[in-house]
Amino acid sequence: VQLQASGGGLVQAGASLRLSCAASEGTVSRYDMGWFRQGPGKEREFVAAVRWNSGTTYYDDSVKGRFTISRDNAKNTVYLQMNSLKPEDTAVYYCAARRTGILSTIRSVAHYAYWGPGTLVTVSS
Repeated sequence: VQLQASGGGLVQAGASLRLSCAASEGTVSRYDMGWFRQGPGKEREFVAAVRWNSGTTYYDDSVKGRFTISRDNAKNTVYLQMNSLKPEDTAVYYCAARRTGILSTIRSVAHYAYWGPGTLVTVSS
């Protein structure tokens, strides 16, 4: 499984960005896909995920209502639409995938086996 995130950049508070995660063929439709982030001096944390079979989406409370995860199985791509960005959203954002896992662990960094290089999002105040 190969993952490549893109779309990061420097924006002002209140702006929007859309991150993309290009995955190797067949990954998006058969794997749980997640977005995580790691801010300066912080541990990597869960942002959003989409369940492989149902397409149900999950969000951290800090981004709920502002971020939207979506997937395009035909393009083998997962997106993270980020609106109303805040300075505290500044982080390196990572795309991740896992083939199997119980639903209760979908937010857990440790339960994702595949990671791509991150993309930096910087939100200025």
